[in-house]
Amino acid sequence: MNNYRRVACSDAMNIISSLAKVRTTHGRCLGTASSIRRVQAIGREDPQRSTGEKPRLTALDLARKIRQENSKTQTEADPPLSAQQKRVMELKRFSLQLQHVHPNVLAKHLHRSVLYKDQDVVVINKPYGVPVRDDCGGTSICSVLPVLSKLMEGSKIKCSSKLLPSLGLEKETPGALLLARSEAVVEHILDLNRNNQIQKKYWVITVGVPVPSIGVIDIPIIEREVTGSRPHYKMTLSPVFRMKDSGGGVTKVRAHRQAHPAVTKYRVLNSSSGCSLVELQPLTSVKHQMRVHMALALACPILGDHKYSHWNKLAPQKLSEHILGKLGLEQSKARHLPLHLLARQLTLPGSSGADINVSCPLPKYLAQTLQRLQLTSPDNKD
Repeated sequence: MNNYRRVACSDAMNIISSLAKVRTTHGRCLGTASSIRRVQAIGREDPQRSTGEKPRLTALDLARKIRQENSKTQTEADPPLSAQQKRVMELKRFSLQLQHVHPNVLAKHLHRSVLYKDQDVVVINKPYGVPVRDDCGGTSICSVLPVLSKLMEGSKIKCSSKLLPSLGLEKETPGALLLARSEAVVEHILDLNRNNQIQKKYWVITVGVPVPSIGVIDIPIIEREVTGSRPHYKMTLSPVFRMKDSGGGVTKVRAHRQAHPAVTKYRVLNSSSGCSLVELQPLTSVKHQMRVHMALALACPILGDHKYSHWNKLAPQKLSEHILGKLGLEQSKARHLPLHLLARQLTLPGSSGADINVSCPLPKYLAQTLQRLQLTSPDNKD
């Protein structure tokens, strides 16, 4: 009779333990805890304990043991990140945050970032890394404008209003982006821009201090091929003046027929740590105009401009040890620095007669860089 009871007790314990394991694994049974308690109660009466054998593990104990082992293994495999590693991960996350999202997510983000709107125009805060147009069919500002228009109208059905890009921004340039509500308004904006009636101001952080601190750069720009092991094309200067062979003064030369007139006003707002916060106002619209003028005309390339920091090669921007220390980076990770160029302010004539003046807030990465380099923007000055 005793042997029969022992066999029955052992069989019952095995059945309940199996049920407890299944229910614990799937997390669907509310009676798991009570089942485990019954298993533990049976275990206390298990005659195997009296024989000195190792007690049987319950499902709860086994799950806890596995979690502890996994946690220990992960801790040993992934040591704590250093401050420099955290900085690099932060820059990587920033550069990818809105480049691979669903169009509806991007549209909702743009809806929250509307800076100004009226019956003719809308100004949005364009995020970094998102192109205005994408001919390859990827996610871009243009691709989500129909959804953004519906969100602004508060309608989920097809609406007649639409948004059209009028003045573009480069993919790596965040800030104030002007949109029009009709084709007629687009033509009007383009006409205002051709006559310099739209004022666009940009903020950049440069590597170096421009001298003089205020000036106008009036040097045409042309696109040329850079030969070498990795041939590529870049915009470069095409000056109409050169030094005389005798060394006394300059002489004018004939402008290249493929060169584009390019004029940029600049003003240094603050300088520190070998870098500067500079306000730029382009008076013409040439591809990469501000980047070329800063890097090649003033020898003060924009921070994060890996294209124009070197002329004859494709390589990450070379920074001094002092600047790298301020930024919390090492040279091998400098390639993760984004272009520090912001479309800060937009001013244009309004339909009512008064000017429309829109300022864009600083993105987080640019504000953090200003703080690290101890640069003070005019907004923060007393």
